[in-house]
Amino acid sequence: MNQFFEKTFHLKEHNTTIRTELLAGITTFLSMAYILAVNPAILSGAGMDRGGVLIATALASFFGTALMAWFSNYPFALAPSMGLNAYFAYTVVKSMGFSWQFALFAVFVEGLIFLLLSVTSIREQIFNTIPLPLKKASGIGIGFFIAFIAFQNANLIEDHAETLVTFQKLQGSELTTCGVAAILAVCGTIATAWLLCKNVKGAILLGILLTWGAGILCELVGFYQGASVIPDLSLGSFKEALGSFGDLFGSAFQVDNWQHGTKSGFQLIYSMSFITIVFAFLFVDLFSAIGTLTGVASQAGLLTADGKLPRIRGAFLADSLATSGGAILGTSTTTTYVESAAGVVAGGRTGLTAVTTAVLFLFSIVFAPLLLAVPAFATAPALIIVGYYMITPIKELDFSDMGEAIPVYLTIIVMPFAYSITDGISIGIISWTALNFILRKWERLSPLTVILTFIFLANYFLLR
Repeated sequence: MNQFFEKTFHLKEHNTTIRTELLAGITTFLSMAYILAVNPAILSGAGMDRGGVLIATALASFFGTALMAWFSNYPFALAPSMGLNAYFAYTVVKSMGFSWQFALFAVFVEGLIFLLLSVTSIREQIFNTIPLPLKKASGIGIGFFIAFIAFQNANLIEDHAETLVTFQKLQGSELTTCGVAAILAVCGTIATAWLLCKNVKGAILLGILLTWGAGILCELVGFYQGASVIPDLSLGSFKEALGSFGDLFGSAFQVDNWQHGTKSGFQLIYSMSFITIVFAFLFVDLFSAIGTLTGVASQAGLLTADGKLPRIRGAFLADSLATSGGAILGTSTTTTYVESAAGVVAGGRTGLTAVTTAVLFLFSIVFAPLLLAVPAFATAPALIIVGYYMITPIKELDFSDMGEAIPVYLTIIVMPFAYSITDGISIGIISWTALNFILRKWERLSPLTVILTFIFLANYFLLR
């Protein structure tokens, strides 16, 4: 068995072991398992069946992540994209009035376009043309972005009318369930950091389990009430999850079953609305995937000296096939997940990490009630620590050269502030081109970089 894993995934070449890869895969899964609950909740707003979407989400994640391992031998996991699922449900379906079947068809077409771009190496060329400092900045920006997400998941920060966000109140009579969750997340972060300082194997996974266990104890002793911490794990819940198998065809295989008003079949393909929708999916997915691959690969030490990612075509093929495949199964755009960084930090370096995550997504169909029991505040410490690891390459950047440093800085801060990896890359490329053009540093500007700049500008001023 060991020889099979070594021959398939080249573990020694990547200085890793089977145990490390398995733990990394479990850590990645726990960090992104929330999508199994969130995606059905969002897409059900478009009129789709929750049970069918849950199964489609699990199957699309399994399919895409397994393809990532097969095509590229990278430890990256895929799942339906947060953000694009909201665009799918609330913009395309609710605001624009199209059916969810039509939206699935748009996602399917987007995946086919991605496949064409991947086979012809256009996506690879776009990836390679992004300057190396901006690639490193993408990883750092994602680190801050992940930490910001973790703070929200842990209720450490919350909405505020005047300042947009504010810190959770942790004292006196205002100590709510959210406040307890925030305290548990802080304690879990400290515990995880201590385990890392002691070089304990699987420290991040242990941190998740310890934080979850502490939450269960707090609820059992009546410290606070929170059904989301200990969900119903009765036989009835498992039967309900198993019963969702019957709802699979409620959302699957519907990409050709749509119409809009008096138009049906393929009449809408030639409409400006369809082109706009497909381009919106395409644009966000393309640069979100590039940003995620750049940042996570940089953290894993997988980039070459000149900033290229070997076998990137395989990663893009997995991404594009997962998108079209996910649409057929009945879910929105499937893409590479930034939470893959959690597994990378835990030591994952090969496709065995991805295979482990993929298998867990497949099993999640049956064990959904148990796997969804892990609360968001329990995974928050892992994401906070991952954010720390992601920002460490900042010491490698040259801040003495303003032509390089300012675009790097903008790339980093826009990602968490705009809540978008795509916007971070967009602003980074635009500012890189504009500033170095003014400074007449032509060697830093390639034709494709300039083309990307105009595409990003068109997106902001003409298409939004």
